[in-house]
Amino acid sequence: MISPYVRRRRLAAELKQLMAEHGYSAVRLATATRIHRQRISQVLNGHLGPSDAEMMLILEKLKVGDRRWEEIMAVTRDCRERGWWEKFRDEMGPQQALYADLEAGARAIAEYQLMVPGLLQIPAFTDVRVRANRGTRPEHFDPARAIEGRALRQRVLGRTGGPSYEVIMDEQAVRRPAAPPDVVRAQLQHLVHLGRDRNRITIRILPLSAPLPGYVVPKSSFFTYRFPDPKDPIVVAVDTDGEDLVLTTPAATSHYLDLYQRIQQAALSPTDSLDFLATVAEEQPNNYAGNRP
Repeated sequence: MISPYVRRRRLAAELKQLMAEHGYSAVRLATATRIHRQRISQVLNGHLGPSDAEMMLILEKLKVGDRRWEEIMAVTRDCRERGWWEKFRDEMGPQQALYADLEAGARAIAEYQLMVPGLLQIPAFTDVRVRANRGTRPEHFDPARAIEGRALRQRVLGRTGGPSYEVIMDEQAVRRPAAPPDVVRAQLQHLVHLGRDRNRITIRILPLSAPLPGYVVPKSSFFTYRFPDPKDPIVVAVDTDGEDLVLTTPAATSHYLDLYQRIQQAALSPTDSLDFLATVAEEQPNNYAGNRP
């Protein structure tokens, strides 16, 4: 599988490099190919994948050789792929759909999380969180479909040839109640089970008391994605209150890649992290009688 989003970003970078090599601006390229300037801009911004015919015109004007021509045309076709998440986009919301796109083609996923990560949530926990966040969704938002979309996303970790996955959860993700205690207990027990039984899944805890090298303090959750093709960019997605920030250039991603290494150095070992989660699960109150959200 591939990530159409990543391929669009890669194609945009390839075209910008070729245009710079041959002295083409977007306006000049649009005039030379008779492709609408707005469409050229959308391709260069990674917002859409051009048709084969459009790309052939562009490559002809940029005098691309056979080997690179074939490579770029293959990337162009990947740009137009439509994954399963497209039919869930409205119900899932653009954030979940974007993550599903990135996860689909990834070789390795690593996250720093202030919340139990979506890829490891049990349905009961997801249900609570989806309904708690419902006020930020459009009126047509369907919790059941959003939960179904989350379950489909989780399959990526179990498929043959799927990505390796590491998450470092800040201790506050475990300590702050994000669901009723019985649901939290079941969720934490599920994390322990996954960490012990799934070879490609690594779960670690960053204690609140652990100083990071250089005393840096992460301000938000963020995600890193690496892909099998070395020419595809490393992608970093930063969780925000609004539209998530997606970074693909080395200049933009280097800060977060360095920050993740610092968090790794300060985090508990996988074994100690699973023991910690098991202990917190046992600490959850029993016979909870509160109302679910």
